[in-house]
Amino acid sequence: MKIVAVEAIPFAIPYRTPLKFASGEAHTADHVLVRVHTDDGIVGIAEAPPRPYTYGETQESIVAVIGRIFAGEAVGLSLLEREVLHARLDRTVGNPTAKAAIDMACWDALGKTLDLPVTQLLGGFTDRMRVSHMVGFAPDEVMVAEAERVRDTYGITTFKVKVGRRPVSLDVGACRALRTALGSEVELYVDGNRGWTPTEAARALTLMEDLDLTLSEELCPADDVLGRRWLTSRTSVPTVADESAATPGQVTRELLDGAATMISIKTARTGFTTSQRILHQCEGLGAEIVMGNQIDGQVGTACSVAFGAAHRHSSRRAGELSNFLDMTDDLLTEPLEIHGGELAVRPGPGLGIAIDPDKLARYRTD
Repeated sequence: MKIVAVEAIPFAIPYRTPLKFASGEAHTADHVLVRVHTDDGIVGIAEAPPRPYTYGETQESIVAVIGRIFAGEAVGLSLLEREVLHARLDRTVGNPTAKAAIDMACWDALGKTLDLPVTQLLGGFTDRMRVSHMVGFAPDEVMVAEAERVRDTYGITTFKVKVGRRPVSLDVGACRALRTALGSEVELYVDGNRGWTPTEAARALTLMEDLDLTLSEELCPADDVLGRRWLTSRTSVPTVADESAATPGQVTRELLDGAATMISIKTARTGFTTSQRILHQCEGLGAEIVMGNQIDGQVGTACSVAFGAAHRHSSRRAGELSNFLDMTDDLLTEPLEIHGGELAVRPGPGLGIAIDPDKLARYRTD
């Protein structure tokens, strides 16, 4: 079970339409496929989606740091030496998605070695999750049409609405249009990607009090400590910390400061090992969890649902597991499928997924 090589393969797959939100927009999934090889001939896989406007990583930086630093730190270790691996990776500051992908590829390789699903190794609570779909910036009628299409096609009834535009009235109008069109049986929540000031966010939430929003995520900047605390104290809508709570220490700060009441876990930035630490930390502090999405492709989504379904605390809410629907293609031999508003964990050892070599050859950019 010793690691003998780590690969970082850049690939690019276009989105059907650009994904637009307050912190940026994406036209192409410029991601990195990470493969961990062992001396038993096992290959574990994971996906690293760079988000330069959030974490400072690019596709090029992920490939470089894995090839020049992290691969050398991992080679020679057993798949079971996770603490040693993380101690070595943490000598290098930052690079969260590069580290996370190596961690998850090791878990996949371990599951394949032991002939057990990763979700069973992590906790095995259930084998599926309800799905939430993200609706990005667009004219109101386009956002409504997208939500109706996703609801009618996939049975999804939970929607995360991107907000954070100026003026605030643009997003208030969009949320109102969605509530009117979709009715009261659909769950709506908002994500500002740090786009509003605290006072703008407070005004928007007041204007939307009658829309029954269930969550509000990262409405204002992460470093506006007093403003975030003030906003959370004056609203009844639970506040989700996402980009501001990317490490266990930041999770502690956000919850104890009163700047958030819930935490978004994204396996793309904290892997399985650190995500599990954050989840247990939230359980101990009495904070709820939502499984977030870093605009993952199908490999990354398979990782998210494997982790989310494995734990009781993370499987309670709908997870953000549908953004791969916005991509024109993907790398898997058997594409993920959402039925009845749910995504099932793939059966089989590890993550239960395999890469189509022809598709990888078509989309890789190296």
